[in-house]
Amino acid sequence: MLRFECEGKSYETQGDSAKVSEILSGLGVSKKKVLAAKLDGELLDLTRQVARNGQIEPVSVDSEEGLEVLRHSTAHLMAQAIEKLYPGTKFGIGPCIKDGFYYDVEVAGGKALTEEDFPAIEKEMRRLAGTALPVERTDMTKDEALAFFKKRDDRYKAELISELDAPAVSIYRQGDYVDLCRGPHVPDTSWIRDFKLLSVAGAYWRGDEKNIMLTRLYGTAFASPEELKEHLHRLEEAKLRDHRKLGKELDLFSLHDEGQGFPFFHPKGMAVINRLLDFWRAEHTRRGYDEIRTPLILDRSLWLQSGHWDHYKENMYFTEIDEKPFAVKPMNCPGGILVYKTQIRSYRDLPLRMAELGIVHRHERSGVLHGLMRVRCFTQDDAHLYCTPGQVGGEVAGIMDLCRYIYKDVFGFNYNVELSTRPKNSMGEAVQWEDAEAALRDALESTGTPYRVNEGDGAFYGPKIDFHLEDSIGRTWQCGTIQLDFQMPERFDLTYVGADGKEHRPVMLHRTILGSIERFLGILIENYAGAFPFWIAPVQVKLIPIAEAHGAYAQELIETFRSWGLRTEADGRDEKLGKRIRDAQLQKVPYMIVIGDKEMESRTVAVRARAKGDLGSMTLEDFKALCEVDNALGKR
Repeated sequence: MLRFECEGKSYETQGDSAKVSEILSGLGVSKKKVLAAKLDGELLDLTRQVARNGQIEPVSVDSEEGLEVLRHSTAHLMAQAIEKLYPGTKFGIGPCIKDGFYYDVEVAGGKALTEEDFPAIEKEMRRLAGTALPVERTDMTKDEALAFFKKRDDRYKAELISELDAPAVSIYRQGDYVDLCRGPHVPDTSWIRDFKLLSVAGAYWRGDEKNIMLTRLYGTAFASPEELKEHLHRLEEAKLRDHRKLGKELDLFSLHDEGQGFPFFHPKGMAVINRLLDFWRAEHTRRGYDEIRTPLILDRSLWLQSGHWDHYKENMYFTEIDEKPFAVKPMNCPGGILVYKTQIRSYRDLPLRMAELGIVHRHERSGVLHGLMRVRCFTQDDAHLYCTPGQVGGEVAGIMDLCRYIYKDVFGFNYNVELSTRPKNSMGEAVQWEDAEAALRDALESTGTPYRVNEGDGAFYGPKIDFHLEDSIGRTWQCGTIQLDFQMPERFDLTYVGADGKEHRPVMLHRTILGSIERFLGILIENYAGAFPFWIAPVQVKLIPIAEAHGAYAQELIETFRSWGLRTEADGRDEKLGKRIRDAQLQKVPYMIVIGDKEMESRTVAVRARAKGDLGSMTLEDFKALCEVDNALGKR
C-alpha cells in the first residue's frame, strides 16, 4: 500500500504501485488541464508507474513547467513530421528553450530545410496531432539503448548514449517515431494544438565547429490559441525593433566580416554612448566611487592566481610579449586588485569603491554572435568594492538602490531579481559559500526585495544577485549583477589594517549596473524602437530650412543650439520639404524645426515634436527652457 498527499488531501493505493493519473484521480484532482505531475519535486508523465510514497502535485498545461512539457513534446512532434516527410533524417538534440523549442536535424540526401518547408511540416504535425497518438515511455539499460539506436543507424543518439554516466536511459515512442529522452511528455499528441514553426539556422553538432553543420528548426507552442497569437504579435513587434536593423537605419553602428563580434560605432552611436557614460560617471561620483583604468593585456601569472586560467580559459584570448605568455583580459577584477594592493589600506579607507569602464574580450563562437547583444569585445561598467564584513549589507543595499534608480527612475524599466548560488566549478570551501549566500540573502530580505533562487548559477568565485530588465514588449534582459567574493581576497592576499592594528581580510564585491555598454545600447534601441528619450538621443534637434535663403539663419541656430549643449543637425538638401520632414521622422529626431521667412524675420522657431506633433512658433528662450526640462530626465 502506498500513500500520497496533495494540498492537504491524502490517497492510499491498494497495490504496491500505481499510475500517476490514477493517483491524481484518487485525490480528486481534475485532469482537464493536467498533462504531468511532480512527485516530491520530480516531474513525471501521467502514465508513469510509481512505487513509493510521496507528495504529489499536478502540473497544468498553462504553468511554467507545463509549458516546458508541452513545448518539448511539440519538438518531438515536429521531428516525427520531418521523419514522415523526409525518411532517413537523423536527429541531434531537441530541447525546450525560453518561449519555445528547437531540434537539430540532418535531412536525408543533404536537403537543406528552409522556412518555405514549414507549411508542409506544420500540416503533417497537425495531422499527427489529430490522431491522438499515445506517447509511451520505455526504460532501457545503457547497453540496450545503445544497441537499439545503432541498429537504427542513429549515430547522434548513439553518441549521446555512449557518453552518458548512467546505467539506464529512457526512450519515448509515438506511433513509429522513437526518441531518446528523459521526459516527461504529454499523454498523447492531441494535447499539441497551438504551435508555430518560426525560423531555421545552422548549428554545429555539439556546438563544435569541427563537427558537421546541422539544420536547427525553431518553433513555439502555447496552451491556447490566444496566447500563441499574442506571442506571434510580440515577435513581429520585436522584428520591427531589431537593433541590428534600426542601428543601420539610424546610422548608429555597423557589423563587418572583417571583425566578427567586434561592432563599429558611428558618430551617432558614439553620441548615445558618450551621453550614457557622462550620466554614469556623474552618478557614480555622486555615490562615492573613484574611477580607475587597467591594462587590456596582462601576464599569464595573474590569471593563474585569479583562477581564470583554470575556470575560464576557453573564453580567453592569448598572446606573447618578449616570449612570455600573456592574456587579453576577459574581466577587470584582477587588474583592479593590483590597484588595491599598491597601498596599505586601513579600515578607515573602507568601503573603497573603484569603478572601471573596462574593455574586455571574450571568445564567443561565431554561431552565437548576435548584433550588440552577443559580442567578443565589450565595455563593462564595472566596479569593485572592498569592505569589512560588517559593511557588506549596506554596500549591497547601496548597489541595489543605484540599480533601481537607473533602471526604473531614469529608463523606466521594470525588473526582477535572482539570487544565483554555488556552481559545480566553484572555488573555495563550502562554509565560505554558505556565508556569502547568506549575506546576499540577508541584503535582499532586509531591503524587502522580491527574488527567486537560481540554483548553481553563481560565478566560480562567489554567489551573485542578477537583475533582469523587462522591456516595453515584455522581454527580459539580464543586465546588472552583484557578486560577493571571498576567494579573490584570499588568492591575492588582500588585507586592511583594522582598528585593533592587525591585518584583516576584506570582502570584495564585484558589480555591474548596465552590464555591457554595447548590449545595453542594443536593449535601449529595441525598448524605445529607436526613438530615444531627448536627453540621450543621438540627434536632438533637426533644422529644416525651407529654401536656400533660410540657410544662414539655420547655421546661426546650429551654433546657438550647440552652445547650449544640444546635438543639432540641419537638412538643407535640395529635396521637397515634405520628404525632409518625413526623413527626420524616420530618423526619430525628438524636435524638428522648420525655418521660413516668418521665423527668420521674427527670429523665432517653429517646433514640431516627435511625440506631440506641431508645437507652434516660440522664442529661442522658450525653446531652450523646453529642452532643459527634457534634458533633465536623465539626471536626478
